[in-house]
Amino acid sequence: MKIRCVVTGQTAEAKAVVARDAGVEPVTLRSMPGFEFHRVWASDATPKLPADGTQPPHGRYFPPPGGIRFGFFTVPPGGRRSTERIEPAAALAELEEELPGLAETLEPENPGMHTTDTVDFDVVLSGEICLELDDGKEVALKAGDCVVQNGTRHAWRNRSKENCVIAVALVGARRN
Repeated sequence: MKIRCVVTGQTAEAKAVVARDAGVEPVTLRSMPGFEFHRVWASDATPKLPADGTQPPHGRYFPPPGGIRFGFFTVPPGGRRSTERIEPAAALAELEEELPGLAETLEPENPGMHTTDTVDFDVVLSGEICLELDDGKEVALKAGDCVVQNGTRHAWRNRSKENCVIAVALVGARRN
């Protein structure tokens, strides 16, 4: 999917301006063919205004408490597999390099299942997807449906024949 991002900011005179207007290239992984991760905007701290539109500092895929992330991800149909044999250690290294911190949330014994310390606001833009929760409970979602994910264990399962594109805003939270 092609993503264009327009970022606004303010000048020293408090005039609203376009600080950036550009495409956002997806992160793709050899070990996860068909998946795309568009990392659009992020901050590891609570945003401060006014801002000039410069991308705030951020590190890992998921935000720390008070941090934010905004992006899109594409989940290919579940049957798509790589024809290339990739060693597990190489796949983990690639994942950590391209999307730092994502691998440590994944459950190796339950592929795709993960838990994060975030509140996620997810909107299905196109396609269909199943949100899997504990005990195999699934909720079918289609374009226009949204999910507020409150730090719960989950996985995304695309059981259709088409890609599913999801917009996501993540807010870092503290787990008690």
